[in-house]
Amino acid sequence: MSESRPPLPPFTAETSAQKARMAEDAWNSRDPARVALAYTTDSRWRNRSEFLQGRDAIQAFLTRKWTRELDYRLIKEVWAFHGNRIAVRFAYEWHDDSGSWFRSYGNENWEFDEHGLMRLRIASINDLPISEADRKYDWPLGRRPDDHPSLSELGL
Repeated sequence: MSESRPPLPPFTAETSAQKARMAEDAWNSRDPARVALAYTTDSRWRNRSEFLQGRDAIQAFLTRKWTRELDYRLIKEVWAFHGNRIAVRFAYEWHDDSGSWFRSYGNENWEFDEHGLMRLRIASINDLPISEADRKYDWPLGRRPDDHPSLSELGL
């Protein structure tokens, strides 16, 4: 039996927003094994200048990422959707091991299989150094509270 990860394509405004929030929640868990389960076993990624294929590579990448990007907090927002594809924009805040803070901005293009697993992820990301006083994401580590402002509400 095939794995299934509802909501399934074709996406609507409601289901694409649900899919983006589910992805945001998973990434905010900073659990590489949990996050990797949302992707097909042969999923292909481009993340910045790194090219990955498969869940094992994705899990290893995320393990490295969250070892380096400390106190990571992410917000995603749907930009567009059609059929089995969703485009999101996102911003996340993190600091390195020297205490320098950053806000990373980016766009992702997602393509899903018929079971709702992501088979393609293309991410473009830029990092902006910020002061700790300029942080906008102040919730406790983990899931963003439902009443926390969105990217649009924060002017990002």
